[in-house]
Amino acid sequence: MPSWHANVGQRLIKASKVYFSDTGILAHLLKINQERLSRQPTFSGPVLENFVFAELVKQRSWMTQQPDLFYFRTASGAEVDFVLEEPAGKVVGIEVKASQQFGLHDLRGMKLLAEAAGKRFHRGIILYLGDKAMPIDKKLYLMPVSALWQL
Repeated sequence: MPSWHANVGQRLIKASKVYFSDTGILAHLLKINQERLSRQPTFSGPVLENFVFAELVKQRSWMTQQPDLFYFRTASGAEVDFVLEEPAGKVVGIEVKASQQFGLHDLRGMKLLAEAAGKRFHRGIILYLGDKAMPIDKKLYLMPVSALWQL
């Protein structure tokens, strides 16, 4: 997946990320099962991010106007896992957190994306393992991962 870039006064990294279309295959190749995820939680973030990627690709396929899918990362390491950009230019950022907790430090990349996109920034979504959905501010929302398949 290519990166999304713009001039925000700092250098952005243009690179690609690789995801699997099936998270089960990823877990099999990494020899990860539920027990190992419990013992080594460092695997849960990348596996969850891969799962969200696969869901976004599926949902994107049935949309009338399919948005482009990117990720955003600055040279200083701030990032947003997924950036959806519709043909008209609106941008939505999605950050994935493999945690039931959320902190304001989790917004660093999203705020830089909003700055880079300017008026085109439509919304930012933090997906996490909690069960509450709530607004963080006017354009930022905290939502459970289950929001990907629930209305």
